[in-house]
Amino acid sequence: MTLRDRLAGRKAPTPQSSGKSTGKPGDGRVPGTPGAGAPTSPTRSSSSMYSPLSEHDTVLSAIDQLKVDLHRRLIERLDLDALERIKDEEELATQIRHAVFEFLRAEATPLSQREREEIVEQIIYEVMGLGPIEPLFRDPSVSDILVNGPREIYVERGGRLSRVAASFRNDAHLLAVIDRIVSRVGRRVDEASPMVDARLPDGSRINAIIPPLALDGPVLSIRRFGTDLAADQLVANGTVTQDMMMLFGSCVQARLNIMISGGTGAGKTTMLNALSSYIPIHERVITIEDAAELQLHQDHVVRLETRPPNSEGRGEVVARDLVKNALRMRPDRIIIGEVRAGEALDMLQAMNTGHEGSLTTIHANTPRDALARLETMILMAGTTLPIRAMREQISSAMDIIVQVARLTDGSRRVTSIVEVTGMEGDVISTQEICQFRRRGIGPDGKVIGQFETTGIRPHFVERLKVAGVEMPPQLMGGEW
Repeated sequence: MTLRDRLAGRKAPTPQSSGKSTGKPGDGRVPGTPGAGAPTSPTRSSSSMYSPLSEHDTVLSAIDQLKVDLHRRLIERLDLDALERIKDEEELATQIRHAVFEFLRAEATPLSQREREEIVEQIIYEVMGLGPIEPLFRDPSVSDILVNGPREIYVERGGRLSRVAASFRNDAHLLAVIDRIVSRVGRRVDEASPMVDARLPDGSRINAIIPPLALDGPVLSIRRFGTDLAADQLVANGTVTQDMMMLFGSCVQARLNIMISGGTGAGKTTMLNALSSYIPIHERVITIEDAAELQLHQDHVVRLETRPPNSEGRGEVVARDLVKNALRMRPDRIIIGEVRAGEALDMLQAMNTGHEGSLTTIHANTPRDALARLETMILMAGTTLPIRAMREQISSAMDIIVQVARLTDGSRRVTSIVEVTGMEGDVISTQEICQFRRRGIGPDGKVIGQFETTGIRPHFVERLKVAGVEMPPQLMGGEW
């Protein structure tokens, strides 16, 4: 039986039901139509919903209100449970399109062909995608999607945040989309567990928090990783120079331990992905993450992910447990998406006991702050190591700290490359190899600056030679 046959046997909704949501979070039957933020002019294209919001977008015109009401009635009449049993996405989209056009032909409403197509696309987004934010997710220029309740949606383009006119119908509609996302990856979100971290199939990170913790309605944050920036692309957009990327590649091949430090949204994971591309394809790599987002292209990769506790508070698996288990899996390299707590101690011990070449990231504003945070994380493991013993572990394990930052104009830069050289008394000694020196702000709002070398010859150059990695003698303007 086709979808249209199933729909023909369903009872049409009463007029009273057209203005109410009959769906529940997670059942996929919540209307997915824009509300107060829909376009105001009938001559505007559907893509204008996802452009920056202006004041005149807050009131619906008569034609737009008609489209909203029609959209709700169509959603209520669709048998979404039957649709979910169709596995082929192209066939599903075709069935939905045919069924919706059949309903529209039966409607005595003056809609143009473009408006009909817009309604069809909205329904397909609701059934198969992320509802009103699906077009934003498909837009390659959008890096972050931030939903502050059903009526406020912000996106980041080129490092700048702006509000768009798309919106969810109500809290229940937004909750349904959140539940649909997290249920696909085996997570849950409800009043007993109102916070969740998850990821989409392309590696994009999802964070959701709902009432009672979120006071103004459900909040959804999507950090996209749909665009896999390779090393040459980072060079092209000015994040690093060609010489710096050549240095990183040589250090990875020579199995130096590298930690990438930076703030939220600075590009730590992007840089980690780029550096991992230099790992030889014959090595066995094990990744450990809270929400899987790394995109390694090697053949021999084992991906591990932490697990939150269940509704009874049991079954939690933290990153430290996975690090300990990874050591028994014969890894050539261990990549930890981000060190946050006691797993830092196990990571440092692994680096000091034959697992060189490991990569990780950490939240810190400067390389020196990153070292201080590692000390704090070692204490979080419940140990009572003396300060000097902790610092000796860190100085022996870490070789390079790469500091990344998002500048005021939204661009990302590697602002410092620091080598950890050892201990001087009770202090970890470091030396800066390269830095990004900012000069000011240009008339167009862009940060003016340049990469500069300090002229210091790194100590790890000898390790590169021993590993058989050739370095140009005039790399980054210095005698190496």
